[in-house]
Amino acid sequence: MANIMKLTPKPNKQANIWYKNYMVLIFVIGLPVLVVVICLFFIFYSIKIQDSTVRDDWYMDGKTLYQDSSRDQLAHDLGVFGVMRLSWHANTTDIRFELNYPTNNLSAQNFHNDTPLTYPDELSVHISHATDDTKDRDFTIIHQKDNVYVGKVQLDDTPAKYYLQISSPKPQNWRLIQHENLPKSNIIFLPLSSFDEERRILPDQRNKRPSAKP
Repeated sequence: MANIMKLTPKPNKQANIWYKNYMVLIFVIGLPVLVVVICLFFIFYSIKIQDSTVRDDWYMDGKTLYQDSSRDQLAHDLGVFGVMRLSWHANTTDIRFELNYPTNNLSAQNFHNDTPLTYPDELSVHISHATDDTKDRDFTIIHQKDNVYVGKVQLDDTPAKYYLQISSPKPQNWRLIQHENLPKSNIIFLPLSSFDEERRILPDQRNKRPSAKP
C-alpha cells in the first residue's frame, strides 16, 4: 500500500504574536488607556477650570461660617429702593441708578432714626457672574444730581445669570441685592421682604394639628 502523505498546515506564527492581535490591542490595551486619558483630562479640567463661588457677606467664627445680613436689614428699615438702567454698547455699558427714599422721609429730610437724609457721593456696585469669576465686575457710580448716579463698566453681553448688589458707604452702610439674567435694560432693587414684621410671626397652626382623640 502506498504511503499516503498527510499534509499538516504549518502554524501561523504571525497570529500567535500578541501585539499583532487586534482584539488585544483594542480591548486589553486600547480601552484602559482611553479611560486613563479621559480621567486625567477631567482631573485637569476640574482643577484649572473650576466653578467660582458667589461673593456675599460671610464671616468665619472658629470653624463655623455665618452670613451677615445687617446691611440688608438696614436697607429694609430705611426703606431705600432703586432702579438700575443699563445702556449696552460695543465696548462699555453705561450705568444709571436712581436711588429712592420713602416719601415721608423725603418730606422730613431725615430717616426714622433722626439721621439726616442725604445722598452719598458714590455707591459701590458689585456684579458677579453665577459661575465664571472672570466676568465679575466691581466699580463705583458717582452722584450726579438729585437721586441719580452714573458710571461705566465693561460687561460681557453673553446671556447669563448675574448677582448684583449696590451698597452705600458708612455711616448708612446699607445694601440692595438682586439677581437677573443679563443683558437687560432695567433692574429694580427692592429691600428684602424677609425682614417684614408679618413674616417674622409664625402663623397659628393649632387648628391644623391632628386631634389626640380617636
